[in-house]
Amino acid sequence: MSLGLGYWNLVQESVTQNKAVGFEEVGAVNQCCDGIQFCLEPALASGAMWSADEIAELCYLHYRTRLPKQGKPDPDREWTSLAAVVKVESSTQREVLASPGNLQVTKEVVAMGTGTKCIGQNKMRKTDTTIGRHCRKFEDEKCKPGDILNDSHAEIVAKRSFQRYLLHQMWLAASHQQCSIFIPGTETGKWKLKPNTIFVFFSSHTPCGDASIIPISEPENQLSKPVTGDDAAGQSERRSNHDHLGPEDKRKSEKTASNHIIKRMKTDDDGYFSVIPEDLTVQQVSVKREDDTNPKSCECSADMQTANKETGLGRPKVVDVYRTGAKCVPGELGDARIPGLGYHCVGLLRVKPGRGDRTCSMSCSDKLARWNVLGCQGALLMHFLQYPVYLSAIVVGKCPYSQEAMRRAIVERCQHISFLPDGFVPQEVKLLQSDLRFEHSRQAIQEVQTNSKTKLVPCSAAISWSAVPEQPLDVTSDGFRQGTTKKRIGSHQSRMKTLETYWDYKEAALNYQEAWKVLRSQALLGWVKNATEYLHFT
Repeated sequence: MSLGLGYWNLVQESVTQNKAVGFEEVGAVNQCCDGIQFCLEPALASGAMWSADEIAELCYLHYRTRLPKQGKPDPDREWTSLAAVVKVESSTQREVLASPGNLQVTKEVVAMGTGTKCIGQNKMRKTDTTIGRHCRKFEDEKCKPGDILNDSHAEIVAKRSFQRYLLHQMWLAASHQQCSIFIPGTETGKWKLKPNTIFVFFSSHTPCGDASIIPISEPENQLSKPVTGDDAAGQSERRSNHDHLGPEDKRKSEKTASNHIIKRMKTDDDGYFSVIPEDLTVQQVSVKREDDTNPKSCECSADMQTANKETGLGRPKVVDVYRTGAKCVPGELGDARIPGLGYHCVGLLRVKPGRGDRTCSMSCSDKLARWNVLGCQGALLMHFLQYPVYLSAIVVGKCPYSQEAMRRAIVERCQHISFLPDGFVPQEVKLLQSDLRFEHSRQAIQEVQTNSKTKLVPCSAAISWSAVPEQPLDVTSDGFRQGTTKKRIGSHQSRMKTLETYWDYKEAALNYQEAWKVLRSQALLGWVKNATEYLHFT
């Protein structure tokens, strides 16, 4: 599921040996491609040549026909989430000149992932000898770093699969094979994406974290798309005002609510929904840290500074917000946790929830915001790329959705970043929603099992698929490759093709690390960084 060491070395060797070869020959072609880039890229990225429903339908078809039954949920009692990366490619300049006015695009799924799980910190593997008592699945065995996947949410699995695809395409380019998506860049030894190619990210559900904090109206027609009973990201929950609070918290929240007025955030149709309580005098609200010590104040975001207006006549009343299961980063600003509309504070960094064990994995909303500035290729591939590989659009399937929440979470939080290294630019990624629902989503399964008394649970397995010739498919469970036994733990077969000196390779990508440092300092200050002991695996 990760990048293979042998494959990585092969790419590195090919690029090193051929870094000056082939650049002069393709100079004219490269210049030609740059000339049509301005014409083709806006049309491709805008969705003028494809629709959200077409992207969703293509991904659902790929899921049904190309992924095995193994790893998919049992539709009688399980559900899962789906994510994918779709390559959208326009005609080449030669084809455009040969047939002007007949510009065609091809769409191909190049990476796909399913999954809903994330392991807790106690199951993470450090570099030093970690005895199996910390690994419940293998109680008396040693679990090495790299043996277990920390984050198996569908979006993250799909992104890993996409990186495998990019690595294979890099090998094709270094081998002088014209079918690669990469062409030589202007810097020696560097490559760049062909200008007639873009990538669209698809998710069957709203990403967990900030993008899942969505207003609920009554009747539910307040959003740009009708809100359904589906669980946003499989983790957002619509809860009554006091269901989630203990007696002491209820009394505190009632007292707090009586001393505050409600600030309102503008919704897509110029209505307003309440988000955070505003003190009548200090214009901010006291918020507890996630560890319930040393309260901090959560300043209202710019979006929340809208005056306290009444909902217009005839407008549906907003009665609550979808909850996200992602928790605020420990030690940073926390949620107000006021019952109902004021429960969450928006715009905060969050970590994915664990089952009794806090995770160290940032929410999918936060990771998408990061990718929107640093690219999806990661640090390793930046050794060979002149520019990052960005997503041109994000399409979400039919589920609870808010255009404003998506834009706030993925685009606006990092829009102001400055002084990035050359090539890194915060993107205006296009955000769209499809009207097509994923067949194995939580709501789809609930509707089929309406009369069943069986409790629905998320599928424990995750599927990774990549458009590569060698081992395109991986199925994992609880972070391990499915079928791994005690005897095989730590072996090559059980590992997800990890890299040797993984940390050193990442740190050596200087421009990427500098961009990441700038992004953290200006926008994502509370990002949880895993200790290097978790990353020095071989």
